[in-house]
Amino acid sequence: MADHYATLGVDRGASSDEIKRAYRKLAREMHPDVNPDPKVQDRFKEITAAYEVLSDPEKRSSYDRGGDGFSGFGGGFGGFSDIMDAFFGGGGAPRGPRPRMRQGQDALIRVEIDLNQACFGVSKTIGVETAVICDKCGGDGCESGSSPRTCDICKGRGEVQQVTRSFIGQVMTSRPCGTCQGFGTVIPNPCRECAGDGRVRAKRNIDVKIPAGVETGNRIQLSGQGEVGAGGGPAGDLYVEIIVADHDFLVRDGDDLHLQLNVPMTGAALGTKMKVETLDGEIEVEVKPGTQSGEMIPVKGKGMTRLRSGSRGDLFVHMNVEIPTKLSKAESELLKSFAELRGEKTIGGQVRRNNDSGLFAKFKEAFRG
Repeated sequence: MADHYATLGVDRGASSDEIKRAYRKLAREMHPDVNPDPKVQDRFKEITAAYEVLSDPEKRSSYDRGGDGFSGFGGGFGGFSDIMDAFFGGGGAPRGPRPRMRQGQDALIRVEIDLNQACFGVSKTIGVETAVICDKCGGDGCESGSSPRTCDICKGRGEVQQVTRSFIGQVMTSRPCGTCQGFGTVIPNPCRECAGDGRVRAKRNIDVKIPAGVETGNRIQLSGQGEVGAGGGPAGDLYVEIIVADHDFLVRDGDDLHLQLNVPMTGAALGTKMKVETLDGEIEVEVKPGTQSGEMIPVKGKGMTRLRSGSRGDLFVHMNVEIPTKLSKAESELLKSFAELRGEKTIGGQVRRNNDSGLFAKFKEAFRG
């Protein structure tokens, strides 16, 4: 006969609270939802069986006197389903009481950051509201000084049998016990704080390190920070979904950034140097003489940080040459003089051929590609 005290790692004189703590600690490590290894699952069944005996005063007393702790439930075949297992090899769903401790669900929260934080990474403290272990009962759902009691209806099996008549005679079927909901035990004195569930909802703060290079839709997994399971079961995971807010003038394209720079007509014609604000601060770009609208100046290494590599994309500065819409009389005269010097007194347009290089050709190549 198995030594239930050794299985839970407690002394024979252990109190009910010590037995609860020992079981809770082992169950969190070996629950099938946490560790699916078949050997660990067998071990989980052993500690659950040991807890079912030692947590019930009557079963424990019977066990201490040399019994198996389950003598009140009958020996031999356990009803029609056990007979079917004996003849056909079993293989159906596991029977018996189901554990009150269950794996918690995952939780999701969305966090908005700006483009600068997305580029360089940031640590944020976020507030979440999830189910946590009830401090008053420690997760077992019982008022202090009480413990679960064997169900009087199913006698601890977690299921009841029902005999029905059919054309082949009487058929015995099993279903979960409605009194104990299949747990095999009932809680006579539920915890007033959690109503016997073993968990309560609470707000808490969590520190999250957001890595450099994240994009909208990326998720960060925080193991064990989700919803605590019923009965004080292991918590699920918390997923933090990132939302990167739009920037005032920078547009992200993967690891690269784009911005539009308005250049005065004279500066584009004569050439100049202009200051541009980037995520790294202010830089100076050179506008070459004769710059046309639509031309682009690449700035290496001033784009977004690449996730998990630390390298940087590029910044592309798009030129937008500003043509004045209103001219003073003096400005108009100067431009007329300029046109005469260039032989453009009579100004006529010229149609650009499709094979000519230029902005239109670049667009056409992009669409073809």
